[in-house]
Amino acid sequence: MGTQQEKDELYAMDISDAVWESAPGGPEDEKVEIAHLPGGAVAMRNSKDPDTVLRYTAAEWRAFVLGVRDGEFDLKP
Repeated sequence: MGTQQEKDELYAMDISDAVWESAPGGPEDEKVEIAHLPGGAVAMRNSKDPDTVLRYTAAEWRAFVLGVRDGEFDLKP
């Protein structure tokens, strides 16, 4: 997906001013939150552990979203 240089730059980026969003509904005490970053990248964290942040390049995020839409992560019976 993203090159190592893209990943390094993404993790070096200061995201202290990021605006975190979560889906409405669900438990209030623990949510997955995302923040849109420059260049189409996305940061993701758990609201219970806001210091642990995963960052995805635009290509990685696009692949994830398309996989969700295609049912790639659905539980199989």
